[in-house]
Amino acid sequence: MVADRFPSPFDIETPAGAEGWESMYDWYHLFGPERRELDEGRFWFADRLHHPDVLHPYDEIQCECWWQALGAFNTRIFAMPPAFGVDQRILNGRLYVTPVAAPPDDVAARAEEFGRRAGHYYERWDAIYAEWKEKVTAKLAEIRAMRFDPLPDLEPESTVFDHVGHSAGFRMIRDFDRLVLTMYETYQYHFELLNIGYAAYLTFFAMCRQAFPDISDQSISRMVGGLRVELYRPDDELKRLAKEAQRLGLGDRLSGTEDAATLFASLREDAAGAEWVADWERTADPWFLINTDPGHPGGYHTYPTWADQPDIPLASVREYLRRLTDGESIDRPTDEVLAERDRITAGYRELLSDADRATFDDTVGLARQVFAFIEEHVLYIEHWMWATFWAKSHELSRALAAMGEVDEPEDMFFLRRYEVAEAIYDCVAAWSVGSRPRGADHLRPLIARRREIYTALRAWEPPPALGPPPSQIDEPFTVMLWGITTSSVSEWLRADGDDGTLRGTAGSPGIVEGPVRVVTHPSELPDVQPGDVLVCPATSPAWAPVFARIAATVSDVGGIMSHTAIVCREYGMPAVVGTGNAVSSLRTGQRVRVDGNAGVVTVLEPA
Repeated sequence: MVADRFPSPFDIETPAGAEGWESMYDWYHLFGPERRELDEGRFWFADRLHHPDVLHPYDEIQCECWWQALGAFNTRIFAMPPAFGVDQRILNGRLYVTPVAAPPDDVAARAEEFGRRAGHYYERWDAIYAEWKEKVTAKLAEIRAMRFDPLPDLEPESTVFDHVGHSAGFRMIRDFDRLVLTMYETYQYHFELLNIGYAAYLTFFAMCRQAFPDISDQSISRMVGGLRVELYRPDDELKRLAKEAQRLGLGDRLSGTEDAATLFASLREDAAGAEWVADWERTADPWFLINTDPGHPGGYHTYPTWADQPDIPLASVREYLRRLTDGESIDRPTDEVLAERDRITAGYRELLSDADRATFDDTVGLARQVFAFIEEHVLYIEHWMWATFWAKSHELSRALAAMGEVDEPEDMFFLRRYEVAEAIYDCVAAWSVGSRPRGADHLRPLIARRREIYTALRAWEPPPALGPPPSQIDEPFTVMLWGITTSSVSEWLRADGDDGTLRGTAGSPGIVEGPVRVVTHPSELPDVQPGDVLVCPATSPAWAPVFARIAATVSDVGGIMSHTAIVCREYGMPAVVGTGNAVSSLRTGQRVRVDGNAGVVTVLEPA
């Protein structure tokens, strides 16, 4: 049976035990009666690419950052012709989004304005990108310089003799505001180049489809791959450390099962081991400042970085060492990808007239030029900036707990941003006058209830979408990044799917068979064995080392331009993305065939 629409957001019931969940989030993020007519007529889909789990109240900051910034750059700054921003709502703790189309009558005028504004950036892309890196790294330095220590019993003498003129309490209030606003500002930079970068890429796609009606999305995307971008540097550093361990004769010592702390303590006892550990520690900042969230990295305060949990990257170093010992190459096959890129490009270019080749060359050249940013911005923003933001937030939470404002550090993350600001003021005011803060007593029941609500919300299985499905989904970002297509929405509406076959987007070519390994959390990555088919909600750059071990990837979410699809093309392995329910349908140990050419996963035998 096939339904004709998804449920209305206003008909979704609150899970048992989660009554009052709305208080955890800001009012403007919720469905409400004032917008009912508008919102019931829209198609909303669960943003499992960026936010696959329930949001803590504090983590709503991350959603707000991209909600406003993406919209402003699309709608108000560059005048993206077909699309305004992406609207957001939180329902039962999950983020739902809907792209907002530009009025059809405005598209022509917006296209003319976009050409003039984006053209300025395209003509100066390399210089503006270099300037962009300076702006972002300056903001990173600002956040790193902030300190959130417990307030002192007595200010140091330097406060008096250096004529500082303000207190540590004032600085805590000021710096929390700066912390949040600096992250908001950085997300403005995030979208300064991103959407017009995608636009250049999409222009190349549109030109290819017009010139070559039968061309596949994969063939187009492979004409832009094979670039040496910084996003792959963390994985390259793990490979380098493996080669260094082999050079220093440490292979046997690293091949054991000790945790990182035990192993490193042992290695420090002799010169070769100490040299290697020192190399690891130098490499860790910044290359191991990598968030481990599944899907879009940096969206949650709860996920550690490689630096926080060195056992995660250490497992990859051990695997690279094993492969080196077996005489295998561990280098990413960039040369092969580049050769295939050039072969495909030359073949299609040859089919064009002389007049059209110049346009083709310019368009593919710009797509390749912007592609570096599309990949690299993830390292600067989603990893370095967000990892540092969450680290400083944890530092603040520990300080508030030490001063008695909350009972334990994790309590702070059950408060909304504005509530945290109020708690800081309460704490600082009490410290300033030598009194007792009200915070822990006032907040304790609220935080306890929100913990209960959070647990209840995590047990709820959200519908993939809400509202009436569009007859045709052709908004390019929705299709290429999220992997939401007309056919995938039809599959969501179908109630009697075939359990033996999953269909998604053909993310990377090739056909392989292998055993399933379902991974939903980075802590499970060390369990992945050579030849496994990785089945996951989505991947992030933090998962890059696992691609050296697996045979193929199948993800619940993502399109042809998602990280999973891009990285599998770079590593030369099949991928089917945007299947919708691979994690819930497949089990570890099942044998499957992954057809990355057709976007089909077939179960060959049960687990």
